[in-house]
Amino acid sequence: MTLAGKTLFITGASRGIGLAIGKRAAADGANIVIAAKTTQPNPKLPGTIYTAGGEIEAAGGQALPLAVDIRDEDAVLAAVAQAAERFGGIDVLVNNASAISLTDTEHTPMKRYDLMNGINARGTYLCTQACLPHLKRSAAAGRNPHVLNMSPPLSMKQHWFESHTAYTMAKYGMSMCTLGHSGEFRKYGIGVNSLWPRTAIATAALQMIPGVNIEMCRKPEILSDAAYFILTSPAENTGNFFIDDELLAARGVTDLDRYSVKPGTRNFIPDFFID
Repeated sequence: MTLAGKTLFITGASRGIGLAIGKRAAADGANIVIAAKTTQPNPKLPGTIYTAGGEIEAAGGQALPLAVDIRDEDAVLAAVAQAAERFGGIDVLVNNASAISLTDTEHTPMKRYDLMNGINARGTYLCTQACLPHLKRSAAAGRNPHVLNMSPPLSMKQHWFESHTAYTMAKYGMSMCTLGHSGEFRKYGIGVNSLWPRTAIATAALQMIPGVNIEMCRKPEILSDAAYFILTSPAENTGNFFIDDELLAARGVTDLDRYSVKPGTRNFIPDFFID
């Protein structure tokens, strides 16, 4: 099973992990809808929906760059409609867009709280709701539809909350969508899963955090390869909270050095939420 001819609606795909997932699918000849906010170049955060579109098409796919703030219901509904009209439907939704602030309660203004929950939890829910009619049609046509949320396994332990309660609530909101929607959509034949990295991933956004040693991270491609395995598996494979290296190992990929920013690295910065 491949993604040839499938249409993927990917939020936050102008750079980083979302773009990597799009390029991996594009290598099969997939159509990629780049739903993200960045339309103008930013020297501190390279990549726009248009440069991403160029990379998608260079990789072998068709790209539709759409400027979308996933907190805006009207904008999301319009983007989904435009994507379906352009490509004849939507087969895969990747909820990748996310906001982060590793701050405690005293230092998390409500504006930042609203941003994280608006993008992470509410945005994931909204995009899933908007794409659902098209995913149901994809299932009816036997096209193996999936929703993939880039969110962690649910671990209701105090240490994952106490230092950044607002961020944890927002990310776990995405994972709760996986838990609920996988059960709700099973009857339609739509797979809903989460994917999360074992280690920190070298993205432009991560490089803006002071003190992070990028050489102790892995590349976004470890997640794009893992995502590819999920999205090309039968939709009956649903309700899982996959960890990138475990999933790859289960598929026979055990030499992960190719994903290291610095080959030979053994001590990586761990990501959050994995006990």
